[in-house]
Amino acid sequence: MKSIFVGSDIFNFHRFLLFLLLLLSDNFLKKLLILIVVLPILGGVAWWYFREEPLPDYGPAYREYAYVSNGKSNTVSVIDLRTFELAKTIPVGAEPTGIAANSKKNEIYAVNTTSNNVSVIDAEKNAVVATIGVHGKPYFIDVSEDGKRAYVANSGSANVSVIDLEKRLVMGSVHVGASPGLARVSPDGATVVISNRADNSVSLIDAKLLRVRATLPVCQQPEDIAIMPDSSKAFVACSESSQVASIDLKHDHVLALLDVGRTPVSLTLKPDGGELMVCDFDADSVSIIETGNDEVGSSALIGGHPSRGVVTLDNSRLYVTNFGSDSVAVYDIDLGKRIATMPVGSRPDGLALSQNQNYLLVLNTQSGDVTVIQKRRPRKLEPTEYSLLTMIPVGMQPNGIVVKSFVVTKPVKKKK
Repeated sequence: MKSIFVGSDIFNFHRFLLFLLLLLSDNFLKKLLILIVVLPILGGVAWWYFREEPLPDYGPAYREYAYVSNGKSNTVSVIDLRTFELAKTIPVGAEPTGIAANSKKNEIYAVNTTSNNVSVIDAEKNAVVATIGVHGKPYFIDVSEDGKRAYVANSGSANVSVIDLEKRLVMGSVHVGASPGLARVSPDGATVVISNRADNSVSLIDAKLLRVRATLPVCQQPEDIAIMPDSSKAFVACSESSQVASIDLKHDHVLALLDVGRTPVSLTLKPDGGELMVCDFDADSVSIIETGNDEVGSSALIGGHPSRGVVTLDNSRLYVTNFGSDSVAVYDIDLGKRIATMPVGSRPDGLALSQNQNYLLVLNTQSGDVTVIQKRRPRKLEPTEYSLLTMIPVGMQPNGIVVKSFVVTKPVKKKK
């Protein structure tokens, strides 16, 4: 049967209804007609315009989870991204902060700042299977692309713990500068870049020899680090001097100190490496650095106190959490402008994208929940292609989030 919602049939059918209403003089009959015929049709039209996109049809063996470290609850929340429901809450160490996934194994690593250790979570069981002790006050962890090693900067003991992920033990510790905040390993696995916040320097560790091969003075209070996909350069944000340092990793020297907005707190590199997005917390803006020539190409107001960003895999969109205005901004990289702003929970900070890039997960640090925003195909009468899908309660003070997707393989039964 042909739908009444196709083409000019809508207009003709509405004219027919109006004609019936005019013919009917009795108020009771008019009300009856509206109740029986008109309201169900209008309800159907409203549903058709404003319905949500259906969730993807996943196979029975597919798994996709978001893992959230809850600093004040001493737990990791597991969100099932097939249903957008809280699947499990896993107890870990004291004050978990940084969290990372292994791209080669179905494992997640949560750094516990107060208990000075790392919890290893089996993603298939969603349970802690090992705890690895490190040194004083670790905050973040980075995993090499081959999945064999992890690096943890210990801010309270001025060193970096190198973890063998196969044996689940610390294979060595490397002394670096004062109050190291972050250790980031290059994609080729050859160099580990350390930002030393208290002495305004960057340490470069030779990952093969496990020793510092260079210590470079940079700008004031270096913190976040981004490394080019080809491992040729590293960029380090210095929050106190409103600069970003560009470092040559092939010759171990500082190439440039780039002036950006006030208090740059995080760096987000496009997947193709062509541009670097800087969240300028106290300037309410993002600065765009052209990585090829080390120049600040442009800046744009983005929202109140931007804190974190993530870029889609097709290099087209930048999502930024505005910590001070409880919102997420959508920046179109090709157009060079903000195209949408969406309200979320209280004090948003960390964020991540689902595997299919259609769902944005936002950590709300004060309200203790995760906002899920859906990207859809825009329809008529809709002002934006984004909509709020749901909000999921997690623990107190969520700090970090990472997404892990995989296919469960059934164990092969041995023949008798």
